[in-house]
Amino acid sequence: MIIVNAFLAALGQIGDPRFRKVLGLGVGLTLALLVAVYALFLWLIQWLVGPEVTLPVLGEVTWVGGLLSVSSLIFMLVLSVFLMVPVASAITSMFLDEVAQAVEDRHYPNLPPATTVPFGEALKDTVNFLGVLIAANLAAFVLYAMFAPFALFIFWGLNGFLLGREYFTLAAMRRVGRAEARRLRSKNLMTIWLAGALMAIPLSVPLVNLLIPILGAATFTHIFHAVNGTR
Repeated sequence: MIIVNAFLAALGQIGDPRFRKVLGLGVGLTLALLVAVYALFLWLIQWLVGPEVTLPVLGEVTWVGGLLSVSSLIFMLVLSVFLMVPVASAITSMFLDEVAQAVEDRHYPNLPPATTVPFGEALKDTVNFLGVLIAANLAAFVLYAMFAPFALFIFWGLNGFLLGREYFTLAAMRRVGRAEARRLRSKNLMTIWLAGALMAIPLSVPLVNLLIPILGAATFTHIFHAVNGTR
């Protein structure tokens, strides 16, 4: 019920001007990253094979023409399925504080000002977590191959654990510091893991996944306050 109530409260605030602002920035950055990655892919193909090459689905590849084609749009939607977990991690590191503050202003108005994590420390945490995220998913390819019918569930479980861990820690650190955030995370591990897994599932759905980082940041802010007993 903690997770359900937290998600419904987050969803009910989606019209908040600050949510819309962060959502617009997050979606814009995500689309820019997808276009950049795909443009790099097309450039590498032409550099390795030559200016005239035909690929399955994409057809004849030209850099600008290929980038603007309908098949490229479809390819980028598919690409988003694989990129959205690290993108969600990076976006929440940049925008969680603003989303969390909007949540607290509306639902927990009596709280004192939150402690802002220094930029250098936040950047270090982001880079470290992205490294863990990428390394864990690369290592998990062995499990995907060994248990192919369950690969999607392994993916959701692994990334749900990692995303839940990061989102909760970032939300909690603003209020109780790093050490207490870790203690609360350990005490409520299964709730956080389940919430992270439920977030990882729609991250695998193109277009829907664009909304999830912001809703996830708001949801985990509510979850932190629920397990911390905030009134």
